[in-house]
Amino acid sequence: MNSKRPWLHSYPEGVPFEILIPNRTMIDFLDRAVANRKEHPALMVENTVLTYEQFGELINRLATGLRSMGVQKGTRVALMMNNSRDLVLSYFAVLRLGAIVVQNNPMYKERELVYQLNDSGAEFLIIEEQLAGNFKNLEDKTSIMKQVLARTSSNVHTEFVTVDELISNHPPNPPQVEIDPKDDVAVLQYTGGTTGVSKGVMLTHYNLIANVVQTKEFMGVYCKEGQERILNVLPLFHVYGMTVSMNLSVFLESTLYLLERFSAKAVLETIHQEKITMFPGTPTIYVGVNNDPKVSDYDLSSIHTCISGSAPLPAEIKQTFERLTGAKLVDAYGLSEASPVTHSNPVNGKRVTGSMGLPLPNTDCKIVSIEDGETEMPLNQAGELIIKGPQVMKGYWNRQEETDLSLKDGWLYTGDIAYMNEEGYCFIVSRKKDVIIAGGYNIFPRDVEEVIFEHPAVQEVVVVGIPDSYRGETVKAFIVLKDGHTATEKDILDFCNDKLAKYKLPRFIEFRNELPKTTVGKILRRTLVQEELAK
Repeated sequence: MNSKRPWLHSYPEGVPFEILIPNRTMIDFLDRAVANRKEHPALMVENTVLTYEQFGELINRLATGLRSMGVQKGTRVALMMNNSRDLVLSYFAVLRLGAIVVQNNPMYKERELVYQLNDSGAEFLIIEEQLAGNFKNLEDKTSIMKQVLARTSSNVHTEFVTVDELISNHPPNPPQVEIDPKDDVAVLQYTGGTTGVSKGVMLTHYNLIANVVQTKEFMGVYCKEGQERILNVLPLFHVYGMTVSMNLSVFLESTLYLLERFSAKAVLETIHQEKITMFPGTPTIYVGVNNDPKVSDYDLSSIHTCISGSAPLPAEIKQTFERLTGAKLVDAYGLSEASPVTHSNPVNGKRVTGSMGLPLPNTDCKIVSIEDGETEMPLNQAGELIIKGPQVMKGYWNRQEETDLSLKDGWLYTGDIAYMNEEGYCFIVSRKKDVIIAGGYNIFPRDVEEVIFEHPAVQEVVVVGIPDSYRGETVKAFIVLKDGHTATEKDILDFCNDKLAKYKLPRFIEFRNELPKTTVGKILRRTLVQEELAK
């Protein structure tokens, strides 16, 4: 065994060091599930149950309908929906055509959506009906040629076709499309990445399959085909929910129980009534379950595995949840550029509190010098975490220069500062990048700063993440006003309210006479963070 891979010594019995990644697509595994489990429930959402046979037919009908509108291999199709039947159907229908899913947060304001549509070159937008009214005349501002309404409440839509109409009016026989899993892009997942403005992460069909297989194998004996009942409250437009809930459920030929958003009551009732076996989430979600005053009224003992991602999992949250359920709750790590999971604590092995765990099978990692990006650091010494594996992205969409900065000789430079102990467990120290992770959402300071800068009274602004007991982090803005101008916290928030998604809005605003800077005038963001931590 390679001494440079100490994590292999810590792998629990039954978890292979290396696994065969099939050169296939998620659609291949969807078809396998339909063939093997025709009458087995595939999706339960909004009081509707779809068997795999029904699920497959609806996807095929929708794919045929989208093809009739002009969607073909390589077409970028933007999705903008909350968790719903139509989101899941649209995702797989687009993949079946060899087209590319462009994930969009339904909380986006117009400027955020327009940027992403233009950057991706999306030609079609499948959007929830209740959101569509907020984005009129998109065709005049973006590359969008046609819109499709999803989650519609009626059949009267003179301007746009609906998902239901496409399903009703087309047969379940979409064209057969030849897909190269390792080269063809399946999803554009937008992220701030390791630098700068939001970028489209190109995830291939092979990337998606690889990460699902890796996740399944690392769960070991606890993850069984045809037997799992996975409860998902994570947003499926986020790469975490997409992989560990939606794609994993199909790969396991199991049942996905889908809630639109987190509600402790709905979660507890679903676990109790449906005997949920797996419940991926974030620390914020598990806090909500732990603190529900009626939690003891429910039987939660059916759960065997929960993966926590998007933010570090405090020991107290983990211990309380495991006491309430008897489940194993493990902390994991990932990033959009890796589909996303790269590390996890083993479910049936040693779980180390405060650690993000061990690299998954077929995943290599190093801790390298921050200064040169090459020198490998000794154990227990911090440096930049770099990763290599079949789940690592193809690159950033139309951004070769930034791709070259993040991908070097197959290694993904994560921008996260970490160290590895003697057993191969990795620990995040801080982020080289300044992305704020609040309630599982990634918030890029530049997005918020650009909006605040537009306020006529603002001279300088810097945005940082500060600790928050519930959200993990929350947004604080430090502002210097122009001479002779005044503004209140309410003025700034009112100005931002219709320009930023709610989760990006600053929760705290501090006005200052000046901001700390280097000798060349660069604002010292980390100094402000350190000041907050010292309070």
